[in-house]
Amino acid sequence: MEAVNARQGLPGRMRLAAYSDQSDHNEHFAADFRRLDLQIQTGRLGVLHFAQVASRGSAVDRVLTGDAADCTPAYTLIVQIAGQGTLSQFGQQAELKPGDLVLCDNGAPHRHRIPAGSSLLLVRIPAKALRSHLPSPEQFCARPLAASGGMTAVAASLASNLCGQAQRGLPETLHECLSRQLLETVALAFTHVFGQYIAASSVIGGRYARARLFIEQNLSDPDLGPHAVARALNVSARYLRMIFAREGECISSYVLRRRLEETARQLADPRWRGRSICEIAFAWGFNSAPHYSRSFRDYYGMPPREYRARQAMPNGYAQPDTLATAV
Repeated sequence: MEAVNARQGLPGRMRLAAYSDQSDHNEHFAADFRRLDLQIQTGRLGVLHFAQVASRGSAVDRVLTGDAADCTPAYTLIVQIAGQGTLSQFGQQAELKPGDLVLCDNGAPHRHRIPAGSSLLLVRIPAKALRSHLPSPEQFCARPLAASGGMTAVAASLASNLCGQAQRGLPETLHECLSRQLLETVALAFTHVFGQYIAASSVIGGRYARARLFIEQNLSDPDLGPHAVARALNVSARYLRMIFAREGECISSYVLRRRLEETARQLADPRWRGRSICEIAFAWGFNSAPHYSRSFRDYYGMPPREYRARQAMPNGYAQPDTLATAV
C-alpha cells in the first residue's frame, strides 16, 4: 500500500487527486483547504481500491465534468474510523460516526465533509462488481448504516482488516476470493437494514435511481422537467410519474425541492457570499426571481435573504442544512 503525505506543502489539487483517485470530477474546496494536514495510504485488493485517510478538516464538493460519462461507473464505501463526517447526495444527508458505513455513487454530484480529527477508510468498488451482490445500489447511497445496526460492525471490521492485510501484502491468488467475501458482507449489511428497498421491483427501482441521477446531473438546466427526464430514460412521462408516486413525491416537486436545497446550501456557504441571490437561483435552473422567492419561502419559511443572514458562519464552513431532507 502506497503512502501519500500532504503535510509538506503539497498543492490542494494534488491532495485531492491522492484523496479521491478519480479524474472524472471537478472538485471545489472550502477556502481553507490549503491548510489541510492530510495523510493517505492507498492499496488494492482485486478490483477494490482502498484509501486510508487522516485529515485535519476538509470539505469537498464534487461536480461532474463533461467527461464523466466516459469513465467506468463506480461506488465508494465509506467506513468512518474516528471522528465524524457528512456525506450529501441525492438530496439526502448522512451524518457519520465511528463505525458507520455509507455508500456514495461516484457518478453523481455529492459533497463530503471531513472535520478535524477524523479518519476514514474509502473502498472504491466498480459498479459491475457491486451490482452482482447488491441490486440497484443507487437506492442505498447516502443512507448510513449505524455501527450498532445488524451486520454493520462485521462489514466495517472486515473492510479494515482486509485493508491492513493488503498493506502488508497478500498473494494475488487470494485477492478475488477476499474481495468477493467483502462485497458479500457489505451487501448483507445493507440488505439487513434496508431490505424494504430491495423488496420493490428491481426494474422500477433501477429506473427511479437512473431518473434521480439524470436530475442531479441536470438540475441547472431550466428546461429540466418530467418530459425531459422521460425522454432521457426512454420511458413515457406517465410511467415516470408512476415511479415517483411510489416514493410519495411527484417528479416536479422533487426537481423543485432539490433546486431549493442546492440554492440554500450555497446561500449558507461563505464561498458563495460574493454571488447575488438571483445569480445563485438562476444557476440552479430558476428563471424567475419572484417564483424562486415564493418557492423558497414556502419551503423554508423565510425569504432567501433572511435565510442567508441566519446561516452565515464565521469559521468558513456553513452548517449542514437542517431543513433539508435527512435520512
